[in-house]
Amino acid sequence: MQGAFLRDVMTLNMDGRNFRIFGPDETASNRWNHVFEVTDRMSVAEILKTDENVSPDGRIMEMLSEHQMQGWLEGYLLTGRHGFFNCYEAFIHIVDSMFNQHAKWLKTTRHIPWRRPLASLNYLLSSHVWRQDHNGFSHQDPGFIDHVVNKKAEVIRVYLPPDANTLLSVTDHCLRSRHYVNVIIAGKQPALQYLTMDEAVKHCTSGIGIWEWASNDRGGDPDVVMACCGDVPTLETLAAVKLLRQHVPGLRIRVINVVDLMKLQPQSEHPHGLSDPDFDTLFTPDKPIVFAFHGYPWLIHRLTYRRTNHKNLHVRGYKEEGTTTTPFDMVVLNDLDRFHLVGDVIDRVPKLGSAMAYVKQAIRDKLIEHKEYIRKHGDDMPENREWKWSD
Repeated sequence: MQGAFLRDVMTLNMDGRNFRIFGPDETASNRWNHVFEVTDRMSVAEILKTDENVSPDGRIMEMLSEHQMQGWLEGYLLTGRHGFFNCYEAFIHIVDSMFNQHAKWLKTTRHIPWRRPLASLNYLLSSHVWRQDHNGFSHQDPGFIDHVVNKKAEVIRVYLPPDANTLLSVTDHCLRSRHYVNVIIAGKQPALQYLTMDEAVKHCTSGIGIWEWASNDRGGDPDVVMACCGDVPTLETLAAVKLLRQHVPGLRIRVINVVDLMKLQPQSEHPHGLSDPDFDTLFTPDKPIVFAFHGYPWLIHRLTYRRTNHKNLHVRGYKEEGTTTTPFDMVVLNDLDRFHLVGDVIDRVPKLGSAMAYVKQAIRDKLIEHKEYIRKHGDDMPENREWKWSD
């Protein structure tokens, strides 16, 4: 859907001719192939009959060099024009130092009165850590987020939309923005849709919120807060909530989804950050929080360390375990799967205690079944692969 959105942006821009797409040979791989309906890859070299979607006046700048793409895009933005850079998540690290310099330049020039604001430098990081399929450990690294959040809060933004409609809303916002570095992280594989377009716009505008339709704590305090940030962590959190409802029907669960990562920081540290009272209202001052995160788990601890309920926060994320395997096995390898999340809740809600011994045994058995099944069939069990939310 994002590719179709960018196709329409490109179509509306044909007269202005001030918008280009940049990427290291991954435009089609990252599912932006719809843009080829209205433009081509640009090349002034000899064009062969076997070349696909290549012409001298194409609006897509594509070369297998992340450095070259970053440099072209920075120069293009500095002339007052607009662009979007797509890249595999693991390989965007190649331009770490170039990103550094652009972010520093944005921070410095923000305070020079005669400098007009530039269009933002927009990244889409796709083919991400959790969905590699035919690629393996070399393609699994979500650490660019950690690198980005070190820069000045006034110029950096990080978004992890959980579904297609939130991705469209975030994309629209980023393309309209000025003088930021916007990092969007979203998988390219087909995924579940949770929100209508209207709901997605409201959720993305807030950046964080309770998903009431997945929660059952309205009218009182929750026993546990289950938070998620990223498309695959959101899927696994919702699947864990369904299991908990099945096995522990009296448990009061609040589900919180984070789109704008910087919402987790204190308001004093980032302009998007929540105030302490608002953070405590969402996450409670004292209830256990089980947080499923797209990237390295310690980043969430770092962003929230000054919060009231930080001591009750337990984060699951990528812990440098990867290989060429099935999608569900990737989350199992890193303990981010629905079964581990259920176990985390049982371990952290005091009132559950030893009464949950049979539930823990059941989820342990499910993990054993999963390993046996993928070893035999080379694919995930249908109940994991085809899972959908249902009321």
